[in-house]
Amino acid sequence: MKAALIAMFFAASAFAQSPSASPRAACGKMNVNFNVKLYDTPQAMTQPGPGKALIYFVHESGGSSSPAYPTTKFAVDGTWVGADHGDSFFFVSVDPGEHHVCALLQSSFYGGGLELAHLSAEAGKTYFYRTRFILSGSVQLLDLQQIDTDQGRYLATAFPLSVSKPKK
Repeated sequence: MKAALIAMFFAASAFAQSPSASPRAACGKMNVNFNVKLYDTPQAMTQPGPGKALIYFVHESGGSSSPAYPTTKFAVDGTWVGADHGDSFFFVSVDPGEHHVCALLQSSFYGGGLELAHLSAEAGKTYFYRTRFILSGSVQLLDLQQIDTDQGRYLATAFPLSVSKPKK
């Protein structure tokens, strides 16, 4: 009996150590890119639908929204959901539960720029993620962070709405 318990313990340990899915699984296919249009009309804050949560993606460029500024695309659970360009925002509705967020620079000029986050969404709640692209000398960094709802609401009302479509 003792031997059987020990064998089950080691078997359970082996299964617990099996490799998990790649963190990049939060991103979509890397060859998907977006065209982005910004609509600078006042936006009322959207409320989550019944049994849903909202995620707002806000990109804060610090005022640099020239055409050469890189677009940032976002995925949730392996599906690209949209993109921001310059100071802008968009939002998506998600089911409650665990979600994995990916932010990636859409640029052939700037390398890297992949950021990942984890979210446990609750029905009826709104979450805000902010990205910033930081250039300093030879350092290029995309920063993704979940931000306070007050700051998120402020940015989403101050910035234009980003509407994006995948490029063909």
